[in-house]
Amino acid sequence: MGKVIVATGVPGVGATTVTEKAVEQLDGFELVNYGDVMLEIAKEEGLVEDRDEIRKLPAEKQREIQKLAAKRIAEMAKEAEGGVIVDTHCTIKTPAGYLPGLPEWVLKELDPDMLVLIEADPDEIMMRRVKDADVRKRDYDRAEEIQEHQTINRMAAMAYAALTGATVKIVENHDDALDEAVKEFVEAVKAL
Repeated sequence: MGKVIVATGVPGVGATTVTEKAVEQLDGFELVNYGDVMLEIAKEEGLVEDRDEIRKLPAEKQREIQKLAAKRIAEMAKEAEGGVIVDTHCTIKTPAGYLPGLPEWVLKELDPDMLVLIEADPDEIMMRRVKDADVRKRDYDRAEEIQEHQTINRMAAMAYAALTGATVKIVENHDDALDEAVKEFVEAVKAL
C-alpha cells in the first residue's frame, strides 16, 4: 500500500483544483474524492440527487455513509501503486453544528501519512463561492464564518494527527497563485 495523503479545505477554497494539479506531478498517485464516493453510496441508497444534499441528511445517516465510503477508499488505497490523495473536508458545517469529516473510524481505515489543509483568505473564498453559484448549491457564509470554519479545520487536523501520527501541512491557495500552491503541495508529499 502506498502513502495516503488527505487534502482538505472549506468549500470554495480550491482544494479540488489544487489536488487535481498536484496529482499530475506525482507519479503513481491516484486522486480519490471522498464526497464523490459518499455520493455514489447515497445515490445507491436512494437518499440524494446531488452531492450538496448529503450534508443536509441527519447526522447519523451522514456517519453511516462516511463509514461505507472509508471502507471503499481503503480498498482503493490498498491497490494504489504510489499512493492516494484523498480530497475531502476536514469538517462539515451542518445545521446541527460541525461534523468531523474524518472521525475515528475513517482515520483507522485510511491511516493517513499526511493531512494537507488548503486555505485562503475568507474574502477570496466568498468570491469563489459566488462564481460557483451556478454549478454548486453552496450555503452563504460571511467572512467571519468562513474564518471560523478554517480555524475549526486546523484544530480538527491536529487532533486527527495526534490519533494517527500523520503530519499536518498548511498550503495557502490565494487568487492568481495556484501554481505556487500546487508546488508547495507536491514538495510536501515528496518530502515524506
